[in-house]
Amino acid sequence: MGLPILILGYSGSGKSASMRNFGADEITLINVNGKQLPFRTQFTNTVCSDQYPETKACMQQQKHKVIVIDDTQYLMANEFMRRAKETGYQKFTDIGKNFWELVKLTEALPPDVIVYFLNHIDTDEDGRQKAKTIGKLLDEKITVEGMFTTVLKTVVQDGQYLFATQTDGRDTCKSPIGLFDTMYIDNDLKYVDSALRQYYRFQPEILCDSCGKAVRAVKNKTAADIAAGTQKTYGKKLCWECACKAMKQRKEQTNANAQTVSDGTGAAGQSVVAGRA
Repeated sequence: MGLPILILGYSGSGKSASMRNFGADEITLINVNGKQLPFRTQFTNTVCSDQYPETKACMQQQKHKVIVIDDTQYLMANEFMRRAKETGYQKFTDIGKNFWELVKLTEALPPDVIVYFLNHIDTDEDGRQKAKTIGKLLDEKITVEGMFTTVLKTVVQDGQYLFATQTDGRDTCKSPIGLFDTMYIDNDLKYVDSALRQYYRFQPEILCDSCGKAVRAVKNKTAADIAAGTQKTYGKKLCWECACKAMKQRKEQTNANAQTVSDGTGAAGQSVVAGRA
């Protein structure tokens, strides 16, 4: 079964912007409201639709392993507005059922397909934050966040755009144990995607040439980024911990060599001094 991931956030807090590091042909984007993206990249496989049949068909085509729906709250809101003049509760039942079926559709996708549901956030009178929905069916009978193992929230701190990975007690953020090593990570959906694929072993692990352990994504660096960077710098693929050790050792060696030359000690230093004498 595919993997659904929920990304919550207020308007302007970085939900759409988190896609910025994906290449133009790396994802399928379902642009619900057809809005312009807040960065220059134009994804080649983009579908603009707020209709469930088109959204489901796009997901089932599986042109990419990454599918982003931006944003899912408008699937519900736009359906509500189209049926605003209808009386009774049937429209609310339909709205809730349609969204529930969309999330459940992910289960029919291959296991290495990840679907990101970008959704607005709502704050109740007690200050608790949750996914913004329409009607009571999804809130009282389902609880949207309960359908997702990972729920991230966009956060802005001192001008820095981040994802919250765990709850602060007032929201519904959560992520599996060991997926992320910090409460906050960079607002980068490509990094999140890489971390998820490594965590669930959707892609082959890269092993550290020093300790033999798997190279893990750290901060805003994917495992592939770390492996490639250390291969170029140290001539071998290293995990983050071994890379830090190697960097420390190189710095210490550089300082020691500089001190040797400065003191005139060692074979090279002695020959220079002797030459001057």
